[in-house]
Amino acid sequence: MAVPKKRTSKQRKRKRRTHYKAEAVVTQACPRCGDPKQPHRVCASCGFYRDKEVLEVEID
Repeated sequence: MAVPKKRTSKQRKRKRRTHYKAEAVVTQACPRCGDPKQPHRVCASCGFYRDKEVLEVEID
């Protein structure tokens, strides 16, 4: 098995890991109410998914 001869420094390890990032959350406008929502999810403000009411949303 391959065994490292020297210890990998924090700086070298962190340089290698700079590309490991969390992706930004993708949002799009709800076609019914226009509020931002994630694709393929129920809209939190109107409760609709693909022209069907899935959730009962209380309007304050």
